[in-house]
Amino acid sequence: MAHISDLIGQDIEAYLHSHQHKGLLRFITCGSVDDGKSTLIGRLLYDSKMIFEDQLTALEADSKRIGTQGQEIDFALLVDGLAAEREQGITIDVAYRFFSTEKRKFIVADTPGHEQYTRNMVTGASTADVAVVLVDARKGVLTQTRRHSYLVKLMGIKNVVLAINKMDMVDYSQKVFESIEQDYLAFAKQLGGLNVTPIPMSALRGDNILERSSRMPWFHGTTLMGFLETVPLEHDRLSKLAFRMPVQWVNRPHQDFRGFSGTVASGTVQAGQRIRVQPSGREVNIARIVTQDGDLTHATAGQAITITLAEEVDASRGDMFCTAQSPATVADQFQAHVVWMAQDTLMPGRSYWLKCGTQIVNASITKIKHQINVNTLEHIAADKLELNAVAECNLATDKPLVFDSYADNSGTGGFVLIDRLNHLTVAAGVIDHPLRRAQNVQPQHFQVNKEARARLNNQKPCVLWFTGLSGSGKSTIANELEKKLFEMGHRTYVLDGDNVRHGLNKNLGFTQEDRVENIRRVAEVAKLMVDAGLIVITTFISPYRADRDMARTLFGSGEFFEIFVDTPLGVCEQRDPKGLYKKARKGEIKNFTGIDSAYEAPQRADITINTQTQTIEETLVQLLKILP
Repeated sequence: MAHISDLIGQDIEAYLHSHQHKGLLRFITCGSVDDGKSTLIGRLLYDSKMIFEDQLTALEADSKRIGTQGQEIDFALLVDGLAAEREQGITIDVAYRFFSTEKRKFIVADTPGHEQYTRNMVTGASTADVAVVLVDARKGVLTQTRRHSYLVKLMGIKNVVLAINKMDMVDYSQKVFESIEQDYLAFAKQLGGLNVTPIPMSALRGDNILERSSRMPWFHGTTLMGFLETVPLEHDRLSKLAFRMPVQWVNRPHQDFRGFSGTVASGTVQAGQRIRVQPSGREVNIARIVTQDGDLTHATAGQAITITLAEEVDASRGDMFCTAQSPATVADQFQAHVVWMAQDTLMPGRSYWLKCGTQIVNASITKIKHQINVNTLEHIAADKLELNAVAECNLATDKPLVFDSYADNSGTGGFVLIDRLNHLTVAAGVIDHPLRRAQNVQPQHFQVNKEARARLNNQKPCVLWFTGLSGSGKSTIANELEKKLFEMGHRTYVLDGDNVRHGLNKNLGFTQEDRVENIRRVAEVAKLMVDAGLIVITTFISPYRADRDMARTLFGSGEFFEIFVDTPLGVCEQRDPKGLYKKARKGEIKNFTGIDSAYEAPQRADITINTQTQTIEETLVQLLKILP
């Protein structure tokens, strides 16, 4: 066996030439801790006499640990090296390994079995065609076996190998094998849609891995490699679906050429074919299918191509080219299954970036319908999600999204949610279907619009969003500012925290979830008032950066100003105009910001006000300068 770094020049060229026409199968190994994943992968790499194996992880691979030539490497050393790599990379990423046999090329995602790293398992499963679910023959089907099997089904994997490992530890007992087989098949039947192939094996001794084991003459099924080399490829299935190609970029090297580049997600497309550009719905014929190696008459799933159109069409990155007769769905609300992958708690109403293919939109989870106990499949009521939780949710986006149901097309039905502040992926999801209201409820456009109302009011509408601790002076400043603007002839309105909770938000308390919803509602009301042409002043503690950032996304450029009233907690407590701090210190008020609930100060406020050093007159001058 040689590491890829040892293959140079004509060795690599010869390899690529001899293997370029082989089918590629991606599979994942999963299951509970210590069920033998490293040993199984080591056995596959050791026994398959692969051409080369490469470690594709976030860590830099150390080829010396793996070995150099053929089967001269010690099997135990190889397995120890794989296990050590997993331990080093477990919290960072999934270990991907490449190997090849005479019939196929393989990429295996080596994922950890620990429950706290469920997100790693989901990452590996998201691109896999087959799942090898390992079970220790001594322990049988465990909680993590069920958990991973559920996630495998959720990520759209239909073919599962039930690898009942360590049969040598139970004297190759047929009775033990059949008992575990029946237990697992009963659970798989509850999940539905899984094609399960049970195989008794010993990864340590090589039983039923490449060759049928003489130690288990009672088993007449396939070997593991026999299954992996013959199972239908996902590429073949995707090629039979309707044509989809997300546009990655518009290619215009010179004035006479305008092409749309991307990778075909599914289906087949031909030159001259009529397609629909989503979300606009415009239909047009394909003029050419261009590649670096020349024009093609047709292209299929997995190919990177550039399409030129017979007519000028307004399309850009994020649009999708679809079969005209069977286009993708366009909606701004949909139901999905979501796996929460962040340490911070998910709460409905918060805004995230949603990435689906080449599309990036603002999105929020509007409702958690229920959380799913992936061990028992029980549905549990939930108003928030913690790390590794799986839930059925409703989501809404700020603009129409183009997608298919994940069950119909995994290439265009999956998405991730990204934290807008730190740019980390916080969730993975699969779309179930659009919500009916997304298609029945359409925005109505009127001739009297925001611009017309602004002209009538002779002002540029905007929102001045005051944030700060209770007692910092937000309401006092807002009151003086509105008086000044009123005297100047401006049309204004103040949305105050206490006033709103007497009506619109009367049903909300002060838990973190309720605070998020409180700000979401206020932001939407402020948006309507800005649309009405008003200058809106809001005075809310709004303690969380993510929620203030969400509010900003609702407004256009120059319409939202975050104003931080930066008054220290000690000063606010001394003022204590409503006596709330005293009650909070006595424990009479729970979840009080600054005492037992956090306040996240703005990092880049448009204006910062220091009420200890600034007079009200100086503050008003500062505020009036930012008004457009």
